[in-house]
Amino acid sequence: MTWTSLNAWAAAPEIFLLVAVSVILLIDLFVSDAKRHITYLLTLVSLAITACLTVNGLAQPVQLAFSGMFVADPIAGVAKLGMVLGVALVLIYGRTYAEARGIYKGELFSLTLFALLGMMVMSSALNFVTLYVGLELLSLSLYALVALRRDNVHATEAAMKYFILGALASGMLLYGMSMVYGATHSLDILTIAQRVMNGEVNHLLIVFGIVFIVVGIGFKLGAVPFHMWVPDVYEGSPTLIAQLIGSAPKIAAFAFVIRILAQGLEAYVQDWRGMLVVMAILSLAIGNLTAIAQTNIKRMFAYSTISHMGFLLLGILVGTPVGYAAAFFYAVTYMLTTAAGFGLVMLLSREGFEADRIDDFKGLNQRSPWFAAMMLLVMFSMAGIPVFVGFFAKLAILEAVVNLGLTWLAIYAVLMSVIGAFYYLRVVKVMYFDDAEDKSPIVAGLDSRVVLSVNCLLLLIIGLMPDRLLYLISAAVAHSLLPA
Repeated sequence: MTWTSLNAWAAAPEIFLLVAVSVILLIDLFVSDAKRHITYLLTLVSLAITACLTVNGLAQPVQLAFSGMFVADPIAGVAKLGMVLGVALVLIYGRTYAEARGIYKGELFSLTLFALLGMMVMSSALNFVTLYVGLELLSLSLYALVALRRDNVHATEAAMKYFILGALASGMLLYGMSMVYGATHSLDILTIAQRVMNGEVNHLLIVFGIVFIVVGIGFKLGAVPFHMWVPDVYEGSPTLIAQLIGSAPKIAAFAFVIRILAQGLEAYVQDWRGMLVVMAILSLAIGNLTAIAQTNIKRMFAYSTISHMGFLLLGILVGTPVGYAAAFFYAVTYMLTTAAGFGLVMLLSREGFEADRIDDFKGLNQRSPWFAAMMLLVMFSMAGIPVFVGFFAKLAILEAVVNLGLTWLAIYAVLMSVIGAFYYLRVVKVMYFDDAEDKSPIVAGLDSRVVLSVNCLLLLIIGLMPDRLLYLISAAVAHSLLPA
């Protein structure tokens, strides 16, 4: 490895974030609980600088680093900006919530930043080893964050379930990667793609490897039949950690899928497309149908996530830049939507009260007409009602699927979305037509109220002008290292 092949500047955002999290970890040792806002502010400043470095990288041409194991391309850059924003929203919305539950500590900030670092490495990885390192850094950080409330039985149980099933999925993924390595004699994604195109591989072995890789991907996305952990982890986790799990990592998982399937194994699209079709069909059905029966809003969001991941898979299985751009757009807009949803749950929470039942939203319009309207925007966007960004995200996916010739699959997805609209509209119904059971004042900082309001309004604003964000994402996909 020479200085030229090292090209460490391409990884400037990741290098800075690693240094920043190490410094924050040391500084926090000398910060008392009463002055924890110092750690909080340092974390937000670190996120802002990381975002600036990422934007600067977007202005550069595609760069390879660390002897081709790392790439700085537009897909990675836009994904990293989305991840940084998602993590910042978690910390802003969850500050008051974390203080009331005794988890407003240095571990929360350092583990969250390590999780972000893992996501960023995943989005830029061009080697199976780099991909796996990023994935495990993210996963191990999330396991610890779920168990942050060590005195809470539900959190501990959720963390154990997440850890055990996550370790099993990681093993499956690693086994699939080892099969692909055995078939191609390479861990480098671009080299694997070249050898597959040249026919220099063991086809039977590589197909078996794809099966195990798709299983691992299915778990990380929370797609059926690998979804068992999602509702329990969402319900058992502190709400801000549930928000973290449900938002930014979905963008990282999309980037992970793009690197492996679209870049490395694009020649086997017919093989992995069939598996993704089955997962998408099951996720849309089970996610939407099971969510109807939920009374806990975090479990409802969990099954909603499963159905949304079914839509994300529809975009990926198209196997074209148009499909990838639609799926990328869906992942980014879903991050914004789910962050706002969990933010509103935390807004209504207070010490000793989680506000995690749908009934806790009864009469919200009487307590706070403004935040009832914000929750209405979130529910309408998740349901895919026109004018809101969720509608255009679904429309982009459906258009790509129809262009592939799978019209029946698009019709099925629309029918499942109509069924799913029921449980979203039920939340709107209890807010506006039921009498309030809890009339306590809403306790939240001015920063979280303002940012949450802007987040919710963006769901409408981007929905009115979806072409701007979609064009940016389509251009990022077109100028990245993807097959034509």
